[in-house]
Amino acid sequence: MKKKYFAHKTAIIDKGARIGAGTKIWHFSHIAADARIGKNCKIGQNVYIAPRVIVGDNVKIQNNVSLYEGVVLEDNVFCGPSCVFTNIINPRCLYPRNDRNFYKITTVRNGASIGANATVVCGTSIGEHAFVGAGAVLTKDVPGHGLVYGAPARLKGWMCVCGEKLVFKNGKASCLVCNRKFKLKGEEVEEI
Repeated sequence: MKKKYFAHKTAIIDKGARIGAGTKIWHFSHIAADARIGKNCKIGQNVYIAPRVIVGDNVKIQNNVSLYEGVVLEDNVFCGPSCVFTNIINPRCLYPRNDRNFYKITTVRNGASIGANATVVCGTSIGEHAFVGAGAVLTKDVPGHGLVYGAPARLKGWMCVCGEKLVFKNGKASCLVCNRKFKLKGEEVEEI
């Protein structure tokens, strides 16, 4: 049976990995058994995707990213170069915690972007269309459309679906690029 995805000859695809049609896997990447990758994904050089990681459709994972067990990327997620995910909150070499009972789930919702060299501490959730800036250290949840950056990352604003920063006046904003309209109530952004 012919593969419906592309994998560079240096990529390692373990038996049992499920990979969707149209996905491209580049140099020196390793997809572990039981990993699930959706359709039309782009997986850069030197990427590791651990067992039982779930990657949705149309996800772009740039070079040097490791997705450890417990990470879930929904559709249309962007992971910048060398961004870091963890899966154990208190690792110790002397007291290994390699049992799934110790893994914390990290979920990145549809359309979210994570900048280069950002660190995502396990157990957090990144909301739909949120944006985590380059070099950020994410230690708590990010609301949908939230723009966070810094170490530790703090909420600094709001982002449109198209990736432009939104400017709210009296609780309403119009994107200057795609003309979508939004309302803000507390820390919730809703398209109107």
